[in-house]
Amino acid sequence: MPYPSDDARDRPWVMRTYAGHSSARASNELYRRNLEKGQTGLSVAFDLPTQTGYDPDAELAKGEVGKVGVPVSHIGDMRALFDRIPLDEANTSMTINATAMWMLALYVTVADEQGADRAKLAGTTQNDIVKEYLSRGTYAFPPGPSVRLITDMIAWTYTNVPKWNPINICSYHLQEAGATPTQEVAYTLSTAIAVLDAVRDSGQVPEDDFGQVVGRISFFVNAGLHFIEEIAKLRAFSQLWDELCRERYGVEDAKMRRFRYGVQVNSLGLTEAQPENNVQRIVLEMLAVTLSKDARARAVQLPAWNEALGLPRPWDQQWALRMQQVLAYETDLLDHDDIFAGSHVMEAKTAAIVEGARAEMAKVAEMGGAVPAVDSGYMKSQLVSSLAQRRMRLESGEDVVVGVNKFTSTEPSPLQAEGAEAIFTVDRSVEDEAAKAVQEWRSGRDQVDADAALDRLREAATTDENLMEATLACARAGVTTGEWAGALRDVFGSYRAPTGVSAASSGAGEAPEDLAAVRARVKATAEEMGTASLRMLVGKPGLDGHSNGAEQIAVRARDAGFEVIYQGIRLTPAEIVAAAVQEGVHVVGLSVLSGSHLEVVPAVLDGLARAGAEDIPVVVGGIIPPKDAEQLQRLGVHRVVTPKSYSLTGIMGEFVDVIREAHGLDAPAAV
Repeated sequence: MPYPSDDARDRPWVMRTYAGHSSARASNELYRRNLEKGQTGLSVAFDLPTQTGYDPDAELAKGEVGKVGVPVSHIGDMRALFDRIPLDEANTSMTINATAMWMLALYVTVADEQGADRAKLAGTTQNDIVKEYLSRGTYAFPPGPSVRLITDMIAWTYTNVPKWNPINICSYHLQEAGATPTQEVAYTLSTAIAVLDAVRDSGQVPEDDFGQVVGRISFFVNAGLHFIEEIAKLRAFSQLWDELCRERYGVEDAKMRRFRYGVQVNSLGLTEAQPENNVQRIVLEMLAVTLSKDARARAVQLPAWNEALGLPRPWDQQWALRMQQVLAYETDLLDHDDIFAGSHVMEAKTAAIVEGARAEMAKVAEMGGAVPAVDSGYMKSQLVSSLAQRRMRLESGEDVVVGVNKFTSTEPSPLQAEGAEAIFTVDRSVEDEAAKAVQEWRSGRDQVDADAALDRLREAATTDENLMEATLACARAGVTTGEWAGALRDVFGSYRAPTGVSAASSGAGEAPEDLAAVRARVKATAEEMGTASLRMLVGKPGLDGHSNGAEQIAVRARDAGFEVIYQGIRLTPAEIVAAAVQEGVHVVGLSVLSGSHLEVVPAVLDGLARAGAEDIPVVVGGIIPPKDAEQLQRLGVHRVVTPKSYSLTGIMGEFVDVIREAHGLDAPAAV
């Protein structure tokens, strides 16, 4: 059911929950259970090694296997993932970007094995690599080759899998990275222009058929709690997309110009403090994308109330699904025309976003488009600055978050009662089993066929040949995810995206009183230690690409007077240790949001000890349960910071405390 009916109550939007963990077989059981409960589409979450093109036994995969999604290493895993799920009857969304071509090839190969008609396959690959350089961080190759992979997929699916949405241009993570509604609309549509221009210019699609390609482009957006603003944003998206399709690409068919979008409401906006409040947040955000008929989502997936704590359990996911079902089937939401049509408030808000987005799109166009604006660091620095300003408003109390910076007194939550398991945890044996399984897979396949398929892929990558058929051949030959990506890295090279930190501004102007006080402590402590400045290394170990927190720590530390070393995402513990020693830092701050803290943090501590630098204190931040925090501190971590510690300036004060403790400066520094 790819689209909602306009008038039938028994056919609302596609209902999904974003799910996947541990192993293909465990995730398959979860999917079939969710479908039995009335879910009408699948939304596959892949783990970080799969998303970034590594096998479970790779060095960078340590601690990440099966944590934030399901590991899929080869065709055998894809078979298990969709066992007893007829793919010609399914509507499958796959949140996958850098390795989207590979996952689609595995999916189509399994469908072929099931005897499914490719023309009936319906679903979406997210496949928006541009936003990965700006926000999520699961890119694998440089921007140019990445756009080439997207172009080849779009051209191939247009002919071979015509119902498939080959790209889901995604503004979701842009909002979480700090984008204002204007920036969210502008950068997303700029990405759409970059992709469609590349497809058009590749010559792989006849000019007369290009409207059909435009009609397959879909979007994936975020919805926050600014209810009216979010509805206006979606109406602005629809207006500008229709205009773009008509004027830039000459699409006459109004159906092909329709702004087709799915949505997951804001996950990073969910709070660890008083997490029960997340239920009403999710419902309000869901209303923002369903209440306006003229801008209604085509597919909705909701997070669970406890995602700020860790992986939700099946019951939590069921609760999120039931929210949609109650709204769709018990209310009169689908019975009426658009209730905002003719609203002066909505029209004015929409017009303001449209005007601002046009201006920002023009800036990006002047730079040569979305890809050059990524390479230059412009878009990234704009997002980091916007998020820094948002954090300042939160800490000053200008923006209120209930239970976090206002109304913080609370009764004990029965949802988190003592002894209750409030989240799902992945057994640590999963990684070992996955690593062993992929090694057994390699030893059991026809190596000659696998090598030949990889050689053919490398050869094709050096030409302008569409890479989809060579990728399908790799899937059939039993090639692994890491091998497929490794072959393309051999040709395309690797890439490290600009962090945006150096050009970002917090917009603080004159430092607030509390920040000025910390800045004075930083200066005084440096003087006591006889050094020109206090140096902090902010590190992102492993494959966790959620860099927003690390970037904000880096920006605030710079505002507080620290000299900051931040090299971006995807560093091995050895690389972090080497940088800490070489730069002579006074403190290391590690940011881990993927759940791999018990693996990667001890590796950094061990590395520092082997390098004779165990005296450098380490602070860890991220989504870390209390028991894990205690274990990390027993291992030698000086402080553990979680999202409950919303004051970045307060965290800067803790960094100063840690440095003073490590250097025996017990008395507070004079200010």
